[in-house]
Amino acid sequence: MIANKGKFAVVLLSGGLDSMVAGGLAREAGYHVLALSIDYNQRHRVELGAATRVAESLGAIRHIVLPLDLTAFGGSALTADIAVPKGGVGADIPVTYVPARNTIFLSLTLGLAEVAGASDIFIGVNALDYSGYPDCRPEFIDAFQAMATLATKAGVEGHPIRINTPLQYMSKADIVREAHRLGLDTGISWSCYDPTPDGKHCGLCDSCRLRSKGFEEAGLLDPTVYATRP
Repeated sequence: MIANKGKFAVVLLSGGLDSMVAGGLAREAGYHVLALSIDYNQRHRVELGAATRVAESLGAIRHIVLPLDLTAFGGSALTADIAVPKGGVGADIPVTYVPARNTIFLSLTLGLAEVAGASDIFIGVNALDYSGYPDCRPEFIDAFQAMATLATKAGVEGHPIRINTPLQYMSKADIVREAHRLGLDTGISWSCYDPTPDGKHCGLCDSCRLRSKGFEEAGLLDPTVYATRP
């Protein structure tokens, strides 16, 4: 339990570029950052090391890495023995979608926020340059906010925990520019869904392609080491 009555925010921190920028914006807004990362035994568990580095760079007062093995469910290229697609970002929901992931993760984040006395949650979801996951859409966030208000003691008592999605309508280039403006070291973040054995971004999965596109369109140097240039 955090006794300090200052401004606290729980940042759902994957270790990726988007969550890093969301955390940077929370810090800039004056919040004390409490970082939460979920170890769901994801294929790209290397991102958890990145999350630790990002939390440290943000000056997080605490970084919790919560184990939750979603390979018991499977159903995704990130949690089962299914190949990560490398053909480019398409119109359909890709097999890298983890069923109900943001619903599950935000529920855990909400529980932590209420226990910690945090007024806000920050999550780096985006609905412009993204893979088409349904739980990144603003309609989902609005619905979760309504549920969070109904489901918590904080909400019933009239001070609901706010779900902040500052990147919701940004392009990936906008996100890269925002990282640069905030002085964040984007090189410590991780995006790739299918890391190579020698620890490089594959360069061909959706997440690598979107990351590379963002740096290119922003006109900023991409520090990422790719096995194959997107």
